[in-house]
Amino acid sequence: MQRETNSSIDLSNRAAGNNAPALDSDAAAVALSQTGDLDAFELLVNRHQKRMLNIAFRLTGDYDEACEVVQDAFLSAHKSIKTFRGDSKFTTWLTTITMNLAKNRLKQMKSRKSHVAFSLDDPIQTDDGQMTMDPPSKEPSVLDQMVQRDVRTQVQECIKKLDHAFREVLVLRDMQEFSYEEIGSMLKMRAGTVKSRLFRARDMVKDCLKSVMGEL
Repeated sequence: MQRETNSSIDLSNRAAGNNAPALDSDAAAVALSQTGDLDAFELLVNRHQKRMLNIAFRLTGDYDEACEVVQDAFLSAHKSIKTFRGDSKFTTWLTTITMNLAKNRLKQMKSRKSHVAFSLDDPIQTDDGQMTMDPPSKEPSVLDQMVQRDVRTQVQECIKKLDHAFREVLVLRDMQEFSYEEIGSMLKMRAGTVKSRLFRARDMVKDCLKSVMGEL
């Protein structure tokens, strides 16, 4: 955390010398990245890779595929960083790239018929053993854990059953907390359409949960 703070200050100072516009917290690093500064782009990667991975995973439902999507997204962003004009936040631009790649990857996965569903809370098998994502800091009772785990699993399964058009607005709004205007910019639709689609997505998830778990 300290490394990023110091790097951010240094990058801000250097960007100031380039008269970089302070559009958002990433503006300094973006401005330097556009000059070919690899350290600046590395800062952007470190700052946003976890969020992009969460988005990619929610959209694809597969951790390994999501990792490849994010890797491709940052490679694409690096190649085209000079075309970023700052009309929107860098995170909005990067998320759009990630979503488009995730959408394409999902089509490939379906064509291969190799899509394997699992919960966000399931352990991930690595070369060094199993890794659990985001373990809670305070452990509830075993019974509570089982109940919570089952609910989260069912929520993820219901999200995966949504058509992609509904899934992406639900992920962007309810899980990533982008504004309606930002989502509209990403998906090239009006904010009112985003709200309508989100309302339907939420209803479909609720209906799905009721069908498998009863009234909550």
